[in-house]
Amino acid sequence: MKLSRVVALAGVALYVFLWVLAANGVSNLIAPLVIPLVLVVLIWAGLALNRFVGIAPHRPKFPVDEEEDEEEDEG
Repeated sequence: MKLSRVVALAGVALYVFLWVLAANGVSNLIAPLVIPLVLVVLIWAGLALNRFVGIAPHRPKFPVDEEEDEEEDEG
């Protein structure tokens, strides 16, 4: 759990550092840095719309083949 937080924090720090570089003149970084922001905004807007409409999130259900389960238990 701690490792994932450290990795997430390092990723955010790297992202902010790249934005600082883009602000200081490395203009070819701006387009690749905008793409994750746009994706986050689109996902956030979709989730907000689902909550507004009242659509409850659900887990995907995968069909389970009982014969395969028995074979895995035996072997």
